[in-house]
Amino acid sequence: MEFMTNMPILLASGSPRRQELLRNLGIQFDIMPSNVEEVVELVDEDFADYVQKLAVKKAAAVSEMHKEALIIAADTIVVFDGEVYPKPTSKKQAESFLRKFSGNTHSVFTGVSILGKGISKVFSVETKVTFKELDDQLIRAYVDSGDPMDKAGGYGIQTAGALLVEKIDGDYLNVVGLPISKLVETLREEGIILVKEAE
Repeated sequence: MEFMTNMPILLASGSPRRQELLRNLGIQFDIMPSNVEEVVELVDEDFADYVQKLAVKKAAAVSEMHKEALIIAADTIVVFDGEVYPKPTSKKQAESFLRKFSGNTHSVFTGVSILGKGISKVFSVETKVTFKELDDQLIRAYVDSGDPMDKAGGYGIQTAGALLVEKIDGDYLNVVGLPISKLVETLREEGIILVKEAE
């Protein structure tokens, strides 16, 4: 299945995972990463609102420079026991994250902002991820692979990080970094993309 777009789209993200997810649908877009500081106030542990505000901040920064385009921005966080787990800054921190997730269930929230051309939509999606009981050997081997270091929470479910996961409840692609189903639904509702008919 492929889609046609009736306006230029900019993805405000340097994430190769988000780019690949959009490309797989045949959606035409250009890339303009947002370099704004990813900091907004977290109020009353409302993580859904938090990621939405981050996504809006990213979209607004790019929209200021590209008013002719529709901007899609997203932000993903991993939350466990009331705390946000960002991209780890060291192998030691990555190992610490994974030990805390071991045998437990955490949440992955992605906020998405669609902004420009008179359109302003924002939403978030939550997926619950349950990890297996992890042994130290597996944790160290995974961290030594380097895979966790550029990923929120210190793992990638689409790579070898899948070996750590027992089950998920919700949208798998949301954990990868972009809830494609909800995004496409919203873009279609707004008339931004159309399903390309087979010739």
